[in-house]
Amino acid sequence: MSLRTFLQECRAKGEVLEVHEPLSPRYEIAAIVKALDGGPLLAFTNVEGHPGFTVISNLCNRDRLLRALGASDVADAYRRLLSAAERPSEPVVRSSGPEAEEVVMERPDLAKLPILTHYEGDAGPYITSAVISARSSDGRVENVSVHRLLVLGRDRMAIRLVPRHLYRLWQEAREEGRDLPVAISIGVHPAVILASTTPVPFGVSEFSVANTLLNGRLELVECENGARAPAHAEIIMEAVIKADEMAPEGPLVDITGTHDVVRQQPVVRVQRILMRERPYYHAILPAGVEHRLLMGFPREAEIWRAVSKVVPRVLAVNLTVGGCGWLHAVVAIEKNVDGDAKNAIMAAFAAHPSLKHVVVVDPDIDVYDPEQVEWAIATRFQADKDLVVVRNVRGSSLDPSADQATGLTTKLGLDATVPLGRDRKAFQRAGIPISERVEALLRRLRA
Repeated sequence: MSLRTFLQECRAKGEVLEVHEPLSPRYEIAAIVKALDGGPLLAFTNVEGHPGFTVISNLCNRDRLLRALGASDVADAYRRLLSAAERPSEPVVRSSGPEAEEVVMERPDLAKLPILTHYEGDAGPYITSAVISARSSDGRVENVSVHRLLVLGRDRMAIRLVPRHLYRLWQEAREEGRDLPVAISIGVHPAVILASTTPVPFGVSEFSVANTLLNGRLELVECENGARAPAHAEIIMEAVIKADEMAPEGPLVDITGTHDVVRQQPVVRVQRILMRERPYYHAILPAGVEHRLLMGFPREAEIWRAVSKVVPRVLAVNLTVGGCGWLHAVVAIEKNVDGDAKNAIMAAFAAHPSLKHVVVVDPDIDVYDPEQVEWAIATRFQADKDLVVVRNVRGSSLDPSADQATGLTTKLGLDATVPLGRDRKAFQRAGIPISERVEALLRRLRA
């Protein structure tokens, strides 16, 4: 399965907006993406200084992501993702990847790629959709994850490594006195990116999760340095994360929409670049809808699963736009007893430790409509009875209001459900019957 296949499906549905006007990769493309954030899939065909490339963005909104997973609704998508994480399957490995090798850059020059500079104040051009894969020296452990990459020079980048699985492989390589070989893939099917952001135990390859999501249709290619990459990727970089070379990384806008701090981070040295002819370069706008969705959707699935274990039914979970797709959740449940909502709150915090605030609502509230959620808080919530406060617990490093020295924060849960035993009519919005004649008139008035 390839990005191009998915793009064809989106074009057939009229979801792709091609922008043919000349635009600079420095701020101008990012400004258009920001203005149309979450809307049509954007394809920039005339990138100044980069003939032959098409920059795409807004690849995933929620509807397109569900379609990429073959899901009928969001609950089905959660089930598919969780099942794939529990039942990974090894992809087919090709001896070569002809789609990626039509153009080979033996002397890599990152300036030839249309890498965007997104926000004023960013440290420079950043690759934001890099699916990075690496294996342990014995080949038994593979990690696939998404990391941001700051361009430092012709073949040098700084990689933001948080202390998770890729960091562990890099540390193991350092202890062995060697650099860590990696493959950096840009322009892959959305299911591959989503699998790469899904939390699985160390030792489970996210490529195997993606293969299950794609019903066994993912194909890999083994690079010369031993790392593996999707055979249908638009761009593959063969590289190493240096054992003994560090550089300042940042600032860059992160998921909260604020600039992250500058840190000393490892340097990546690019050895070779393979590209398809006339490649698509996928750019994810930091703090945009696509960033929040690809980062947050697996956490929504985890919350959905955890809350489902403590209440009769979970209808929907939304890591909200205003909560940066990471810090705030709205969960719609059916409850049997009044304590169910508070149990749901605690389960949500346990499932997603970065979560800061969670609102639990009834099934009649649309979790994706902030006006409805606020209305539920206004009419169904009493702070002295329905507020859950958890103090001095680990929160998100992305939250600038948390204690930066300790990482501790205070979390709030709001039970905005109708109390059992009360007349539900008192908590429902009044409606007006709409006749067919009025419906027809309204359609003409709105046209």
